[in-house]
Amino acid sequence: MKDIHQFKNQHILIIGLAKSGFAASRLLYQLGATITVNDAKPLEENPEARQLEEIGVRVICGAHPLSLLDEPVDFIVKNPGIPYSNPLIKEAVRRGISVVTEVELASRLSEAPLIAITGSNGKTTTTTLAVEMLKESEKIPLVAGNIGTVACEVVQHATTDNIIVTELSSFQLQGTETFHPKVAVLLNLFDAHLDYHGTKEKYGQAKAKIFSNLTDEDYHVVNVDDPCVLSLSERAKGIKIPFSTKTEQKTGGYIKAGAIYFQDEKIIDVNDIALPGKHNLENILAAICATKVMGAKTEQIQSVLQTFTGVKHRVQYVEAINGRRFYNDSKATNILAANAAISAFTNPVILLAGGLDRGNEFDELVPALKKVKAVIAFGQTQEKIVKAAIEAGVAIIKKAERVEDGVPLAYDVSDEGDIILLSPACASWDQYKTFEERGDSFIATVQNLKGQ
Repeated sequence: MKDIHQFKNQHILIIGLAKSGFAASRLLYQLGATITVNDAKPLEENPEARQLEEIGVRVICGAHPLSLLDEPVDFIVKNPGIPYSNPLIKEAVRRGISVVTEVELASRLSEAPLIAITGSNGKTTTTTLAVEMLKESEKIPLVAGNIGTVACEVVQHATTDNIIVTELSSFQLQGTETFHPKVAVLLNLFDAHLDYHGTKEKYGQAKAKIFSNLTDEDYHVVNVDDPCVLSLSERAKGIKIPFSTKTEQKTGGYIKAGAIYFQDEKIIDVNDIALPGKHNLENILAAICATKVMGAKTEQIQSVLQTFTGVKHRVQYVEAINGRRFYNDSKATNILAANAAISAFTNPVILLAGGLDRGNEFDELVPALKKVKAVIAFGQTQEKIVKAAIEAGVAIIKKAERVEDGVPLAYDVSDEGDIILLSPACASWDQYKTFEERGDSFIATVQNLKGQ
């Protein structure tokens, strides 16, 4: 780590634990900061808080008292999931106290250059591809961010011999100030997380912070097929590396005559790519652009694309039962992702969809639903999904309480050769703690169905 004394003796308030808050607390404590940890969960239900208390950290649990701001506070590290409408955060901002997320700490401390990847959809797939493509290059890739390992944990053992590939959400990026990647990637922008940001404009502004601190020596990789991405990247410094599935981009990535190209170099024929789905071609192009400028070898990229079939919860093949194939796409937490998953298949699709109601309608899902054989709707958005299915003219529409109830319903209305797809188009938090939990429940139910 670099500049390890920059936080020494600073008074830092950490609001919200979970993975990122816990990691940030431990790191700042080790670096000599005077920290106070505040979490809404009661201490007796909070193992992370108890662990921090045991090593000498001051911990206040059960509520977010405004009186914490009457003490010396140099800045606040906020868990990304806590909205800015939280009274404590709102008051801190009003008082001019800096509020950041832990990725800001990681950027300030990292000796390794960063590739930062964001977008409404495709972040995890692109990040995973990029890490694999960078293997065999001069720098050893490490993965961080939303995809698993907290960034400020990764930087503690990263050196100049490494490169960190980090997946970033709008929640994380909104809490950045000096965050500085070597390569910034913006995949796409769609109406998402409006319950958190309020408007698409503010959501886009949060995403665009990935470009804020680029220099002329850095790179920004942008999807030129997405007008919102182009608009948000207009003022970005550094070298623009465009990618497109529709038009040739001589300075970036594109498709020509059935093959993937980077600049003038043919990388691979599209038919030789193992990862299914037209939408994944954008993710592949983005990963190639981001890694080629950082020294990825063509042979390694080819090897990855010939063997990589996807990551868990992203159009993940689960099982075949009596000629029906089951796919888990629980990560599809918005309409764009669900549209992409449905379009990945030519066989009849039986769709399981629904989840957290963020206030939006599902009109943009209707064109994709016109290709769907049956819809099984569940969760808070059940009635909205049913409404969209009726508008699309879906022949078979069923209601289920949860995913686990929907799987046997989907099987009952299916025929040999059908695809049974969980692609919810909604977040999971109405019924499940995470999209992973929802996806695992789907997988377990499918496996139980096979055993019957």
